[in-house]
Amino acid sequence: MTRTLPLVAVQAAPRLIGEPVSAFAEEVRAAVAHHPETRLVVFPELHLFGDGDPDRQRTEALRDSAEPLDGPRVAELRELAGDLGMWLVPGSVCERGPEGQLFNTQLVLSPRGELAGYYRKIFPWRPHEPYDPGDRFAVVDLGGEGRVGLNICYDAWYPETCRQLAWMGAEVILNVVKTTTPDRRQELVLARANAIVNQVFVVSLNCAGPVGRGQSLIVDPEGEVVAHAAGEAPEILAAGLDLDAVGRVRSDGTAGVNRMWSQFRPGEPAIELPVYQGRIDPARWEPSTTVHPTHP
Repeated sequence: MTRTLPLVAVQAAPRLIGEPVSAFAEEVRAAVAHHPETRLVVFPELHLFGDGDPDRQRTEALRDSAEPLDGPRVAELRELAGDLGMWLVPGSVCERGPEGQLFNTQLVLSPRGELAGYYRKIFPWRPHEPYDPGDRFAVVDLGGEGRVGLNICYDAWYPETCRQLAWMGAEVILNVVKTTTPDRRQELVLARANAIVNQVFVVSLNCAGPVGRGQSLIVDPEGEVVAHAAGEAPEILAAGLDLDAVGRVRSDGTAGVNRMWSQFRPGEPAIELPVYQGRIDPARWEPSTTVHPTHP
């Protein structure tokens, strides 16, 4: 049988810091009302942490609103996912780390109301963002409904992030975004490029105007656009992602010719990568088909 992941990506303006989760709950329910088959609903980066001046980082307000992952905000979001009975990515949240750090953290909440996985943004957009960088990648198994890699905004400018997620077994990379600047047009190129070179689906979900530049899109493993928002207005992108396409493209080749994950022959030497003080080991090149825990 074909494995299909029915997904809704909500291009919406951020909600103000401090709004009750109950108000967000109504927004989620409205977004999926016309798509009852949805199994995964995704919102943009820092969707619950908007302010009146999106081009000015309000570090104190963000720090004041940050909570640990076992705090009341995540508890309410977990309850919401359980009530909906679907997988929920509420964008990312301001997390207060165990040693007082401020992390920009993407959440995946399960239909059972569990925190199924989280990812702390590794590449904050410096010098503009106040966040501390995370130190590990995250791929989440949606209970057999697909494997999603977590990725936040500026991370997509570093190809190593998507390559690592694909190698870890991601079939879909969820790149949640809050881009208010003219470089959104370059991000659209990066979304397609990251999908092509890793042969995965990429969901690049930006916030709507007047805060963000919108232009969200969903890209398939060959870089073709599955769905897109043409402008900055609020819009809902709904798509049934054929996850078996990932395996077909890797087996048959992009455009029927390119099989990057099958590049090496047995016994070939490693390729040294001095910039990483590391190497590509041909024996470890194939992407995983299982997800290993990335957080304790």
